[in-house]
Amino acid sequence: MPRVILHVDMDAFFASIEQRDHPEFRGKPVIVGSPADQRGVVCAASYEARKFKVRSAMPSRTAAKLCPHGIFVRPRMEIYRAESVLIMEILRSFTPLVERMSVDEAYLDLSEMGDAVELAREIKRRIKDERGLTSSIGVSSNKFLAKLGSGFQKPDGLTVIRDEEKVEFLKPLPVGSINGVGPVTAQALQAKGIQTIGELQNTTLDLGTIVGSFAETLKQRALGIDDRPVDLSDERKSISAETTFLNDTDHRPTLRAALKEMARDVAQTLDTEGVAALTVQVKVRYSDFTTFTRQIRLQEPVTTAREIYHLACFLLAKNQLVKQPLRLLGIGLSTLVPPTRDQFLLSF
Repeated sequence: MPRVILHVDMDAFFASIEQRDHPEFRGKPVIVGSPADQRGVVCAASYEARKFKVRSAMPSRTAAKLCPHGIFVRPRMEIYRAESVLIMEILRSFTPLVERMSVDEAYLDLSEMGDAVELAREIKRRIKDERGLTSSIGVSSNKFLAKLGSGFQKPDGLTVIRDEEKVEFLKPLPVGSINGVGPVTAQALQAKGIQTIGELQNTTLDLGTIVGSFAETLKQRALGIDDRPVDLSDERKSISAETTFLNDTDHRPTLRAALKEMARDVAQTLDTEGVAALTVQVKVRYSDFTTFTRQIRLQEPVTTAREIYHLACFLLAKNQLVKQPLRLLGIGLSTLVPPTRDQFLLSF
């Protein structure tokens, strides 16, 4: 039987909860994060704020300049987590085959559940009626296409990508639409004349020279192929962030800036997930694609960007990993455990 996978993605989750709970915010640009007069970043932005190009992880001061009338709200993570639990309960009332990806998104396997499109409509209706929030859903034969579909008509969208239509559906989309293709990788592909997924489908270039070991997966995604199953463990095992540099570099200020940004990213994910990490890892890749990882196991879990950044710097220095220019630099966290202290991570 063909697989039927749904990807349910809540619309501007944190900001939408604030608009729901504060009627005076509805229809206005809401920015969840540090106040504009403090050092910190945006955690989430309503669709009204996104019209001004405000986005998550942007410095709050920058957001205030782009959106002078934005309403800044401090995050209420406990409220968001509690809301997530209730939404996941709604999803599991349709099927036990639910893979929770984060507080605001999940995959469902509805392969043996009948009319998946009608079920998707019912899921959206129940979330709206019971929780007062909107969601967007992608329906397809695999995770990659389902996730692509959920983002296609946001907010409050429902997109079906049928298996027989997937190659044509993908053709006009930019290569950056594929998960794992960040701005640097997209630029590298574009430099070789590959702008769209259609051009990626038809290329005869050796993609390994451009994206390394990601080449085979990239080609499969371009053809709409993704065999990953829905993971029912409901347990996130690791968190990571990577930066591929446009030009190989061993420039210390550049590397430190990249580490700080990645530390912020993974720390924000720790906070969103309500966990801490006992293992911190760094990853480096050189010009010839040789890759090394080094890690440290801690007695006390880390939760903040500052701690993660300093540990990453320690690992790089101790193991002398910046002995030549780097193509890629990454931070990984694992051995995830409940946090032992409550800290506001976005203030770093």
